Amino acid sequence: MASSKAEASVNAGADEVWAFVGQFGGLDTWMPGVDSCVVEGDVRTVGVMGISVKEQLRDHDDAARRIAYGIVESPMDNLVSHLATITVTPEGDGCRVTWEVEVTPDDMLPLFQGMYEGSVAEIKKKAES
Repeated sequence: MASSKAEASVNAGADEVWAFVGQFGGLDTWMPGVDSCVVEGDVRTVGVMGISVKEQLRDHDDAARRIAYGIVESPMDNLVSHLATITVTPEGDGCRVTWEVEVTPDDMLPLFQGMYEGSVAEIKKKAES
């Protein structure tokens, strides 16, 4: 299993950023490349670049500003396991957004690392605009 994280300091309050990052069904409002996001129970179906990926909510803690999910169905046949956790923590007058991922096989890590780095940059851009 390989792991990594993408992080950014954001010049906006943690509660303000959590208001959109903490919405399990809101990816299509801020994540680059996401065309749709539909939630049924604890599973969301994300439409991205012409494919669908199903992700299951594993943890949602508003007090800790943490959300975790794992891919449970995708066209990536070689994906064995995936767990991602987004945390928004106060940092001075702003906050820090951290998006961690654990994935198997290890060679899938660069795909997710790049996607989450772009997403953290988009969170920063949206929150600071």
